[in-house]
Amino acid sequence: MTDIRKLINQLAAAENQLQQTEFLAPCVSGGRVCTRVSGIVYSFLIQPSNFEGWGIFKAKNEKEAELVETADLFQIDAYLDRLAPMRLYLAYPLTRRTWLAYPANESDARQRIGSAKPVPVYLVEEGDRFETIVARWDGTRFWFEAIDRRADPIFCETLRGNLTQLTAPKNLKFKGMTPEMRTVYDLVTQKTPEFDEHWQRRRDEGRLREALRVGGGELIRFEDRHEDFWTVEWLTGDGERHTSAIAKSDLTVVSSGICLSGRDRDFDLHSLVGVIEYRN
Repeated sequence: MTDIRKLINQLAAAENQLQQTEFLAPCVSGGRVCTRVSGIVYSFLIQPSNFEGWGIFKAKNEKEAELVETADLFQIDAYLDRLAPMRLYLAYPLTRRTWLAYPANESDARQRIGSAKPVPVYLVEEGDRFETIVARWDGTRFWFEAIDRRADPIFCETLRGNLTQLTAPKNLKFKGMTPEMRTVYDLVTQKTPEFDEHWQRRRDEGRLREALRVGGGELIRFEDRHEDFWTVEWLTGDGERHTSAIAKSDLTVVSSGICLSGRDRDFDLHSLVGVIEYRN
């Protein structure tokens, strides 16, 4: 009985101390905050419930805590300094201040958290796609610390340039590229509408149709059976049907479908229409 009474007294003292203690914690909107008092971990719903950020909280009871004030930079830095750092590439936002990211070093991630996989990073204050950040791991979540100013910006710019050019992940290649960069690029393309298969086909059809229209021809259909070119069926202005192989990159002629004395590549799709009509 003595041990039980002692335990009850310890719990009562801990609860009393809990309600007199203010503590620093990060919080996402609608989430919970945690603290440890006398060796016991408490998890609280917070008021106001829509608060998101770093705050100083005070327990109202065992289940609820209220925001006293927002934490300052010195307090946040002191908190983060106690957690393990990791460099990550930002991929895309999941919510306003939560981003999906990927480890900049897969081997380091496996050693620190047991795996190399996309992870959410919370309370992201700055950054954009492909930027390298430093986040801190608390054993459960990653919390944003800062943009990694030591990272070479050329890699971020190169990845963005390839995204603008709609380079497929399997075709991504540049000096200094790492497997981690390819992985984060693939993640970003999955959330980029222009990489959607149906969107791409509509875009490709529009390019071919416009090139033929300028030359005076008309698109019938096209097939995507090769990595570098399309097989295009089209009509000249006078209704003559032709099938040509057209490069995807710049619409130059790979094979015109007629004899051009080996000069097929001297023409692009819209000029090919005029060449064939002239020959006729």
